[in-house]
Amino acid sequence: MNAKVWLVGAGPGDPELLTLKAVRALREAAVVLIDDLVNPAVLEHCPAARVIAVGKRGGCRSTPQAFIHRLMLRYARQGKCTVRLKGGDPCIFGRGGEEAQWLRERGVEVELVNGITAGLAGATRCDIPLTLRGVARGVTLVTAHTQDDSRLNWQALAQGGTTLVIYMGVAKLGEIREQLLAGGMAADTPVAMIENASLPQQRECRCDLAAMEEEACAFGLKSPAILVIGAVAGHSAQLALACGSPATTAQQSA
Repeated sequence: MNAKVWLVGAGPGDPELLTLKAVRALREAAVVLIDDLVNPAVLEHCPAARVIAVGKRGGCRSTPQAFIHRLMLRYARQGKCTVRLKGGDPCIFGRGGEEAQWLRERGVEVELVNGITAGLAGATRCDIPLTLRGVARGVTLVTAHTQDDSRLNWQALAQGGTTLVIYMGVAKLGEIREQLLAGGMAADTPVAMIENASLPQQRECRCDLAAMEEEACAFGLKSPAILVIGAVAGHSAQLALACGSPATTAQQSA
């Protein structure tokens, strides 16, 4: 009998954001295949499991996806409960859908376990509500990095009226700015660039769309980071001003 494979979201980094279901899956695991961006602290929930690093990072040596598929299938066929532990949520830029399909086509039972995605956790920690009544009626999550070099519909994103959350965009800040401006987004649209979402070393840089690339350079923004673009990105700064506190362009979250 094949064992079950759990595709588990470990959240954005803060181990306290791990779900109870994720903890249960880790406790049952004999093998854990762990991504680079997963906080090692979550491994305290699976002290007896074999842990195998299968990370993928932009600009770094990465584990081939086909090899990860074969590992999951091998351990499942050996009858070992296997957890594929991913940063954030497995179905938001985490390949959870394709991995689940690949395994199910080979007769392996799969269960997906949601995790809190970095765009949500990072924004919340900066007091940014991704949706806000009367300000933002929705949120759009996109990635600036695609395997097939396909292009986003920047005009639709610029004019969509939703909060725009961009993953994996640090290396393409100039292109993102120019495309959104060309698509009709206002140059003074608030932007929050959030590095190391939810971790103690989380940092944020606030600016407007026109100055985004220059501010990021001055701030020293590095991956992993997410971009929150839209009126809500200025929301907590406006609250600070209303309460009499000075708002700064660059802030560091404790």
